[in-house]
Parts: sequence; C-alpha cells; structure tokens
Amino acid sequence: MTKFPIPATHLRQEYEQHKALFDNQPPIVQRFIESQARHLAEALISENVQVRFTLPDRVVLHVKQVGQAAPITIPETQREQKSGGLLLALSRHELREAVLQRLQALEQTPDQAISASASLLRFAAASHLVANMLPDGRSMTYRPDADEAIPSIPVEGEMPESAIIQASDAIAEQGSAEAGRGELQTPFVPAARRFFLPQWVAFDAEGKLLVGSEKEAEAHVRSMQNYVQVLHRASSLASYMVACETYQRKRYGILGQLINQGRALANFKTESIVGEIKKRAERGTLNRGLSLSLPYFDDQNLEMAEMRFEVIPAGRIMFIPAFVVRASRGEQAKVSQDTRLNSSTRRHLLKQLKALETAFQS
Repeated sequence: MTKFPIPATHLRQEYEQHKALFDNQPPIVQRFIESQARHLAEALISENVQVRFTLPDRVVLHVKQVGQAAPITIPETQREQKSGGLLLALSRHELREAVLQRLQALEQTPDQAISASASLLRFAAASHLVANMLPDGRSMTYRPDADEAIPSIPVEGEMPESAIIQASDAIAEQGSAEAGRGELQTPFVPAARRFFLPQWVAFDAEGKLLVGSEKEAEAHVRSMQNYVQVLHRASSLASYMVACETYQRKRYGILGQLINQGRALANFKTESIVGEIKKRAERGTLNRGLSLSLPYFDDQNLEMAEMRFEVIPAGRIMFIPAFVVRASRGEQAKVSQDTRLNSSTRRHLLKQLKALETAFQS
C-alpha cells in the first residue's frame, strides 16, 4: 500500500500526456524549452515584476493530415513573450498570476504550435521547480499522530544505520586548512537522520534543541515553509504536477517534517514562557497584570501562530500561580469549541494550554 495520496485519474492522465509531449520533442528543442523554463521558474519564486521568455522555433506534433508526428514551425515574430511590467507592480498583483494568464492565453490560441509550446513551457517550468529547485531528501515513512490526516512522526527503526556516510546523512564542508583533502563530511545526529531533510531538523523526539539557538530553529522552520511554497508554486502553475512521483515524495517528506518541527518549536517556546513567568514571579514583577501570547503551529496554514489571552487584568493584583491555571482552563474550553481551527491544530493547541496549566498547578 502506497504511503503517498493517490492523485485523481484525470490529473495523472494529464501529467502523462504532457510528459509524453515533451519526451517526443527533439533533444535540441527539449534543451531550449528547459532553458526558458528555468528562467520562468526562477522568476516565479523571486520578487520580479516582469519576465520575458521565448517560444521554440518549432515543435513536433501529431498532424492529422499526414497521420504522424511532424515538426511545425513557429514564426519568429510570435516567439518573444512578456509577462508583468510596471502596471503589475502598481497593482500589487503577483507575477505568478500574470504568467498564468499569459500561458493560458497562448494555450487557447488557434495556432496549434504556439498552443503546444506554451503547454510545454508550463510543464517544463513546473518540473524544474519540483525536481531541480528543491533538495531531495531521505526515503522514509511517517506515521500519523492519532487520527491526523498528515503523518508527521518518523517511523522508528525503518532504516538501519550504515557505516558508510551518504550525502543525505551528512553536511559537506570544504576544508580550507588542509588543501587537497576535499570535502569534510560532518554526519547529522541520529535524531536528525530520522527526517526527510536532516539539515533542517532543530529538535529531537523529546523536544531537545539540536541547534545553537531558538532563532536558528525558527530559520529552519522558515526554510521548510519556503520549500512547501515552491511546491505550491509548481502545482498552481500546472495542477497535474501533483501526479508526479517526485512531487509526491517531496511533499510527503517535507510536510511531515515541517509539522513535527513546527510543533516542537511551539513546545519549546511555551517552556520558555513558563520559565520566564516563574522568574518574574520570584522577582515580584507580575503584580501589575499579565497577558500571554501562547505559540502553536497551525498545520492547516503551515505557519507558526499565537493565541493571545489575559491571565491577570492590569492593576495592582498580586500574582499567584492559580491565576494561570484558571486562565488556561478557560482558554481550553474556548479552543475545544473553536471551529476555525482544524481538528489536529486544535488538539495541538489544547496540549499547549494543558502544559501551561500543569506547570502552575500546586
């Protein structure tokens, strides 16, 4: 049984059709389309407001009149294309929307060669985003936490440790002190090698920080969010990319890791908040009110979020731990009924509030 979600049949067929169309092009045409697609893909994830691209001089298509595939020429005057510009910048619209509109307009033209060229560019650009602009990771399996839709807990013991360090097991550093020694392979810790991309793992299974600081852990989470965004760019450019095996593998690997590490970061931040409250209580600096911003990871929007609530109203009220317990219980009652959150995010946030409550129970 496959661990990846099965895409709709029509998307799988559409992906295979576009792949076959690209594979049937002569190598020189393929290389040209790939070069234009790289330029297009890089523009889609940048802050550019304009992109220029060129259609190939010819494409090979099935011609009904001759009953076989044949090259069809595209006039030079129709090859140069442009999307975006000053008006796009002024209207604050994304370049992605302009590119999608331009490709769609080209695909709907009655000229078969131009239409096919636009389709080929769309396929190649989306493929480049998925296959070449994102690092590949380890082959692994996650299991879901309870009945959650997205598995996020690495399956223990699935991959035995090897005495040979592979590229995905270590980070390569070029040593300057010893010339000629090549790259120094620094293995990732075992806790990191449990995940798809070990270089972005900041917490182990017990929530222990594996990197130098909380800011570094936040940077790792942002890197994973950017990874997911590139995948979304690819699927918005060509919806059938969800049927690509590479897309499925990378999406499965990064989503589980992002949710796992995002929740671990939220837990770590909550522990820091608990520690800070206790320190300030000992110093007697919490007698003028207390409001909290409790962190949690929203796995529906795939981002860190905060829940703000008041523990002690502003004024001269002496702090006692029971105030935190009472406020936490009240917020738990609200969250359990909050339909704006999906079930897994709600459960995670309830755990955060319960941890806060438990920390101040006598």
